Order: sequence, then structure tokens, then C-alpha cells
Amino acid sequence: MLTVLTRAFRVPELRGKLLFTLGLIGLFRLGQLMPAPGVDVVAVRECVGSAKGGLFDMVQMLSGGAMLQLSVFALGVMPYITASIIMQLFAVVVPRLTLLRKEGQRGQAKITQYTRYLTVGLAVLNAGTVVALARAGQLLPGCARPLLRDDGLLSVIVIVLTMVAGAGVVMWLGELITDRGIGNGMSILMFTQVVAVFPAYLSRIFMLSPGGFVVMTVSGLFLVAAVVFVEQAQRRIPVQYAKRMVGRRMYGGSSTYIPLKVNQAGIVPVIFSTSLLYLPTLAAPLLGDEAGGWVSRNLTSGTHPLYMTVYVLLIVGFAYFYVSITFNPEEVADNMRRYGGFVPGIRPGRPTAQYLAFVLSRLTAPGAVYLGMLALLPLVAFAILRDPGTQQNFPFGGTSILIMVGVGLDTVKQIEAQLQQRNYEGFLR
Repeated sequence: MLTVLTRAFRVPELRGKLLFTLGLIGLFRLGQLMPAPGVDVVAVRECVGSAKGGLFDMVQMLSGGAMLQLSVFALGVMPYITASIIMQLFAVVVPRLTLLRKEGQRGQAKITQYTRYLTVGLAVLNAGTVVALARAGQLLPGCARPLLRDDGLLSVIVIVLTMVAGAGVVMWLGELITDRGIGNGMSILMFTQVVAVFPAYLSRIFMLSPGGFVVMTVSGLFLVAAVVFVEQAQRRIPVQYAKRMVGRRMYGGSSTYIPLKVNQAGIVPVIFSTSLLYLPTLAAPLLGDEAGGWVSRNLTSGTHPLYMTVYVLLIVGFAYFYVSITFNPEEVADNMRRYGGFVPGIRPGRPTAQYLAFVLSRLTAPGAVYLGMLALLPLVAFAILRDPGTQQNFPFGGTSILIMVGVGLDTVKQIEAQLQQRNYEGFLR
């Protein structure tokens, strides 16, 4: 990776893109550290350490520590990512969106516009819920101090509008990195959120137990190596293209392959499952004493067996569902047959689609189990350790490692592709 970055900085155009991306990342982190107007910063800093375990650690990690601190960019990239996932799901159900997806660049621009509108709507809902919990004193359990200087209606509206505007700015920053930077704008911002909380976690672990710090660091390195191995693993389906005559020229006769990754769904099932499990936690204060108490006891703590079971089942089920809507074997088989391609030993058309669906289902099974095990790893560690201080400072969760490794690998591939493109251009000139 260092070699790729060194080569990229030697190219003036890529160096400009990298510096532009780093500048936007710095602006993004500044917005995450800047408190929203009307928030008692001293009370938030004193009480933020009381929220630990279960979903609060996950929310703190995915937001880079911004949501529980009620900053300007408290919502981070989660509204946009959730809106993108919902639009991908609707593209299978709503015929209008299905047609737009097939129209190419024009249709994709329309879907992007709808995603932005949905992002703003989700940001209003998320910001309103977070501010309402902070106003009621239920955002950070165990905190007796008021987090807002003024809990009046006008002050609440100002804070909500500030967070919604911050979510819109984050969405704009991600699109700027995608268009003018090195690409993968939202993924890079999510990577920044996860990496931002690591130094504080590691320093706390070292202060609590130097021996535990060494053991956790070595375990984290092995976990990173295992995640890289699985993320790079793929099944290559060979494809042969027959020769065909078009006019006076002969086309085809080449061989290629269809790469099917073991983890075809990526990090999306974990993020979506976390969002779904966070909804009962937010709704618990509104359900009354009996129902709200049951939700708080069973679906809030990450060490509860019911929570672990529901979490893993949601991840596995959504992994299958997401793969089924993002990879269509029939469409791939039709495109292959249209251009004279076939899988050796498999007849074109429906038999090829059935074969691709069979291979994909067999690959999705270990991929879904792998995602479930990664997400369950920190929860099991919390249940075994039973140490609140260690639980709060556990940084090597499967989700965080998966985000860092996945985004890191994709970013390096993007930079390498741009380097190769410029090498080819220089050769042609």
C-alpha cells in the first residue's frame, strides 16, 4: 500500500486528488468534533463514557464518536448509506425504479436524486429521535446531567436542523471525493469514522493493562489477516466466447471469467442489521414500562443470547437477500448468450443461469456465516470477559475490521487502476 501511495504522489494529477481527499477528510473530522448549538459540551463529555456495551458501542464506532456527542456531523454517513440500501431494495420491487436502473447514466442520475431526498428524510427522523432522547435524558444511560442548555422547542428545532444540514454536507463531501478525489467517497468517510476512534481505544487499553494491550494487538493482526484472506477469496467461473464474423472482421474467440466473491454482500448486511436492531432501542421509551423494559433487557445488551441470535439471523438472511438483488444470474446468462459467450460444459441460456445461481448460493452460505461470526466476535468477547471497562474499550470488533480492510483494499485498487490508466496513456502518446 505504501508503494502504491508513493507512486501516486509522483503523478501530479493523482497527487492533487489525494491532497483534495485528505483536505475533505480533515473538514469532515472537524465537523464531527464541533458541537451543535445549544449542547452542553461539558455534560456530554462527562456522560459519554457511561454508554457502553451492545448497540451504543456500535453506534459510537460507526459515527466516529460523533452521535453520542451531539456534534454537527453527528449523523455521519449512516443516513446516506441506509438510503442507498433502501433504494437498492426498492429497485427490485418498484417497476419504475427497475426501468430507471436499466436506462444507464440518465436513469442512475435520477435514482441518485431520489437517494438524496430519502437521505434528508432519514436524517430528519434520526436527528429528531436523537435530540428527543437527549432532551428526555435517555440518550446516555446513567447520565443525570441535562445534555441540552435549553430544552425548549426552538432550541430543539435548531439542533435538529443543524444535524440535518450536517448530514447534507457529509453527503456532498462524499460525492466530491467520488467525483474529484480518488473515488469511493462515502466508503472513505466511513473508514475515517471507524479509524478515528481507534487511538483512544488503544490508549485506554494500554493504561488499563499493558499485557492485555499486547494480546489484543496480536489477536487483531491475526483477525485482519483472516479478513483479508476471505475478502480476496473468489470463485472464478470460466467463460469462453465463440468466434463470429461481423462484416469482414472476425470477433470473439477469447477466454475470460466471472469473479464471484465469497463475501459477495460486503459490509451491507451488518450495517442494515445494526440499523434494524437499533430501532427497538430507540422505541423502548415509547412502549411503556412492560414492553419497553422487555426490549431494554433483551434487545439492548449485546451479551444477551436473544440479541446475539436475532443479530446473526438478520445478518445471514439479509446477506442472501442482498446478493439475490445485486447479482441476477438470468441477466448475466442472457448477456453472455447475446455476445456468444458460454461456460464450458454448460449450455447457454437457462442452464447457465441455473448453474450460476447454484454456485452463488453455495458461496453465499460461507460468506453469510463469515459475516455473522465477525459481527458476533466482540459480543462473545464481552460476554466472556464480563468486564465493563474492557467491553467499552474493545476496538477489534469484526465490523470495524471488515470496514477498514474492505475500504482499504478497494481504495488501493482504485489508485492502482488510475496509475495503470495513466501508464497506458503515456505509452500511447
